[in-house]
Amino acid sequence: MSAIEKKLKELNIEIPIPPSPVGNYLAYKISGNKIYISGQLPINKDGNMIKGKIGNELTEEDGKKAALLCILNSIGHLKNAVENLDKVKSCIKINGYINSVNNFENHPVLLNSASDLLVKIFGERGKHARAVVGVSSLPLNAAVEIETIFEIEI
Repeated sequence: MSAIEKKLKELNIEIPIPPSPVGNYLAYKISGNKIYISGQLPINKDGNMIKGKIGNELTEEDGKKAALLCILNSIGHLKNAVENLDKVKSCIKINGYINSVNNFENHPVLLNSASDLLVKIFGERGKHARAVVGVSSLPLNAAVEIETIFEIEI
C-alpha cells in the first residue's frame, strides 16, 4: 500500500471513479512532467451533480461540498493517469469557478475546502497557487468547476 493510499485510509477518503468528459476533449493531458486535468464538475459517485447558483438556491455550505466533489474527481483522474498517487511531486495550481449571484464575495472560502483537502492528502506537495472566479453560469448549471495542474514523476 502506497503512502498516499495509507493517508487516504486514515482520513477515510475514497477517491471516486471520475466522470468521463462530456465533450470532445480529454479528461487529462500529460506534457513532460506536468498533468493538466480538465475542469471537473461536482458529480458524486451516483452521477448526481450539485447544480445551481451560490447565493440563490444554493448556500455557501453547498458550494464547499461542490468544491470537494470537484477536487475528488480531479484526484480520480490524476490516479487514473499515474496509477500510484505517490508519483505526485506537487500540485502546481488550481483554478476554481463559482456559479454565483453578482454580489457574492466569499468565493475563496468555497475553494478553501478543495485546497485544504489537497494539503490533507499530499501534505506540503499539496500546496499550490490558485485563482478563484465568480461566474454567471457554468456548464450543465454546475455550482462549481475546478481545473488542476500537477507535477508528476515520469
